[in-house]
This record gives sequence, C-alpha cells and structure tokens, in this order.
Amino acid sequence: MAEALRVGIAGLGTVGASVARVLRDKATELTRQCGRDIVVSAVSARDPKRDRGVDVSSAKWFDDPVKMAQTADIDVFVELIGGDEGPARLSVKAALEAGRHVVTANKALLAKHGVALAEIAEKKGVLLNYEAAVAGGIPVIKTMREAMAGNSVTRVFGILNGTCNYILTRMEAEGVSFDVVLKDAQRLGYAEADPTFDIEGHDTAHKLSILTSLAFGTKIAANDIYMEGISNITQADIRAAGDLGYRIKLLGVAQRTESGIEQRVHPTMVPTASVIAQVHGVTNAVAIETDILGELLLSGPGAGGNATASAVIGDVADIAKSRPGFQHGPVFGRPAKELKPYKKAQMRSHAGGYFIRLTVHDRIGVFAAIAKRMADNDISLESIVQHAVSGEAAAQKTVILVTHETTEAAVRKAVDGITKDGHLTDKPQVIRIERAG
Repeated sequence: MAEALRVGIAGLGTVGASVARVLRDKATELTRQCGRDIVVSAVSARDPKRDRGVDVSSAKWFDDPVKMAQTADIDVFVELIGGDEGPARLSVKAALEAGRHVVTANKALLAKHGVALAEIAEKKGVLLNYEAAVAGGIPVIKTMREAMAGNSVTRVFGILNGTCNYILTRMEAEGVSFDVVLKDAQRLGYAEADPTFDIEGHDTAHKLSILTSLAFGTKIAANDIYMEGISNITQADIRAAGDLGYRIKLLGVAQRTESGIEQRVHPTMVPTASVIAQVHGVTNAVAIETDILGELLLSGPGAGGNATASAVIGDVADIAKSRPGFQHGPVFGRPAKELKPYKKAQMRSHAGGYFIRLTVHDRIGVFAAIAKRMADNDISLESIVQHAVSGEAAAQKTVILVTHETTEAAVRKAVDGITKDGHLTDKPQVIRIERAG
C-alpha cells in the first residue's frame, strides 16, 4: 500500500471540523477506496483551546496557516479560512509554491485570484481542487472539468445560493414578506447576521464567474457580472408570477453570444413546469447546455457543513488516488496560460421577455401613457393586466405587463419614461422571464 496522504486543515469552523470528523470516522472506507490511508497530520485555527466536537490532538498545531502550508509534514493543504486576501490567499499561494496539493472551498479567493493560483499549480505539477467552492455538495466542477470532454458549452445557469432560494420558497409557500423570512433564516442559521453578500447576489456572482471560466475557457471576470439581488421582491411579485404560470428564482446565467460572453445574476421568472422551478429551500441546481449532451441538470445540497465537507473530502480522495508522475489536468479545464481574456457581450435581445410591475395613480390617461411609452420603444406586449389596490391606497392601481422578446435598453428606457411622466407611486419592478429547463 502507498504511503499515507498527510492532510493539513487550515480553518476549523463548521466545515473544517466536519472534514476532520469524516476523515476520522470514515478512515477505513476511505483507505479501501483510495488505496492508501488519509490522515490529518496538521491543523491551524485561531483558538487552539476551543472545543470543536472532534479530537485533533494527534495533529501538529500551527498558529500561522502559512507556516503550515510550507511544512514538509503535509502533502495536501486544505484551505477553509475564507476571504479573498490575507491568510487565505497567502497560505494557498505558499502551499502551491512549496509543491503541496491544495483543496479549497473559497469561491471569493478563486473569483479574484484563481487564474494566478492556477498558473502556479500547473507550473509546480500539483492539484488545485475546489469542488466545494461552487454549489456545495453538487459535483459540478468535476463534471465540467472531467466528464464533458468534447462538449462545447453554450449556456450554464442555475440556483447557486441556498439562502436566497430558501427565502423565495418560503415567501411563495407561506405568503409572508421578504423581511419576515430573512429574520427567520438568520435565526435558523441559513443567513448571516449581515446577509448582504447573499441576498444582493455577490455570492452567486463569485460562483458564476468560476463556472463561466470552466464553460467558455475565459479568464475569471467576477467584476463584469450584471447583478441584482432579491431584497426588492415583494408578495405582489410572487403572486403575479404564480398567476402567470411562473415562479421567481435568483439565477446566475452565463452564455455565449455573437458579441462575447454574457454573465448576469438577477431574480428570474421561470415556468412552474420547468425542472429548475421545482428546486426548493436551500437546495442548489446547475444546468449545463452543450452541443453534444444537450442539457444536464445537477441538483443537491448547496450549503452547510456536511455538504461542503463532502465536496472537500471528495477532492482530497481524488488526490489520494493519484500517483507520483501522474499528469494532472488543468485547473480550469484548459491550461491557465491559454485562458482567453473575457469579452463582455453587448446588450442584446432577451428571448424570454420581461415582467414589469408598475404601481400607478388611478386616473384617466395613465394606461394610455404606459402603452405609448412601450410602443415608442418598439416593445410588443404579450399581456397587460390591471389590479385595483385596496385599503388606504385605493387611489392606486397595479399594472402588470409581460413583454415579448425585446432589449434590456428598451425596457429600461420605457420604464424611465413612465417614471418621468409622474404616473408612478412606487418604485417599478422589472424581472426577466427566462427560458429554463
């Protein structure tokens, strides 16, 4: 049997402790599967005295993760610190430069420095594995890197943030407001005390940028993603979507167009009959469209200690199965030096159309003025519905428009015109309607 694979874990939070626990509890099974033992030989965290529910006393303790990354006592450096700078970046870089394999769950680090780190890994002939960085326990990275040889990806999209999906699911099922569900999600641990990173789309954008690089062979461009969150989604939107046969999901979408690559994160209406509309709660889903395979949908637990730990351990096991002299595949599916510069797509027609909700003064001429603004911008309407607003706002009406294929620019120009006309009593809502499997 080959020598044991020595693992160093940096960060012993929920995920790190779960990784250490599973490596201990499943040691016999992992040895059988990998052909060698996997042992935790070193750990690094802030507080050596904290009880983490797992005994790591047999591992060498390092206060400094960079020192642990450089030590000869480990073969694999597992980074679970988090953050795109500081100890996370310095320790991963140090481990790769020292010829150590690296496993990370850090999407923020990869979104900002992934290409540079990949170049080091490929130069040193070591693995940089990151299955846990995107969609938790769903093996989407392995699928795209290894199982789709010969396929040309045309579009990748999905539900990549469990917090947002949980909130939207509860809002629809229980008819409660965004704020109420968010507070409950925080109480249950599904949302952070400061939920901005999740609910405004940043987490989804980081994950999408990594999938974009894998799908289209481009350098990661996390800063070139159009992004909207879900904080402005109301019960009026949820109800209207249901009446029209749609369900609202926060999607990350990347697709190849004639003018470049389009990346966007935003609330989206998807047909209730589509598969992705059936993904509820904290579950994630990723759809990949290719020329040979067609559409592949992967769904499963997207977050949490066990799901993330499962992905980390899968990456460690892959390293344990490799042998000296084995030529490792490139980190992002193509050699890092051959990744093309990201070319942002120009504004284009959106095949699914748009949902537009306007709260307007209930007075003569408003409806005609809205229709004129749409016509002036060459926007064809599939449907237009008016609802009276009851109670104190009885002098208002809700107007819901569904457009045929049009451009983002045209919709925004029309809505801006309606706003300037002074007809609105509340902020307009614009949601894309997506073709989804």
